[in-house]
Amino acid sequence: MQYDTLKLNKDFRRLYGRGKSRVHPALVTYVMKNRAGYCRIGVTTSKKIGCAVERNRARRVITAAWRELCPLISGGYDLVFVARARTPGVKSSELVRAMRRQFEALGLLQGQDVPQEKGGKPAGGHKGYDSKQRRSDKRDSEGIRP
Repeated sequence: MQYDTLKLNKDFRRLYGRGKSRVHPALVTYVMKNRAGYCRIGVTTSKKIGCAVERNRARRVITAAWRELCPLISGGYDLVFVARARTPGVKSSELVRAMRRQFEALGLLQGQDVPQEKGGKPAGGHKGYDSKQRRSDKRDSEGIRP
């Protein structure tokens, strides 16, 4: 899939303000649909990451992970990846797994819809249970009747 880079500050600010985001200890991803037929990406690394060598490594690892997952994304999206303190020390394969989980949660992968709750937030929960079902399972295991 074809992609371009984000260069303008207004594009980054638009994604930070209005884009959907997912967080991982090594990477934060902001996503927003665009009108172009291809993806545009931006990678941000602050001085909190470390010296220039570490910041460049973080950018290289993020870009390598993106190139591996890029063909799986259909449609046009603007994406901003923000490196975190752990990013320079993470292997590329681990970052690919984290990025794939974030893309799945955001519904970016081909043929995937994002499940929505009433409030517009993605449906989640622990292992597919709702809280009432967990309580009833706990009572059953302890021999307590409701």
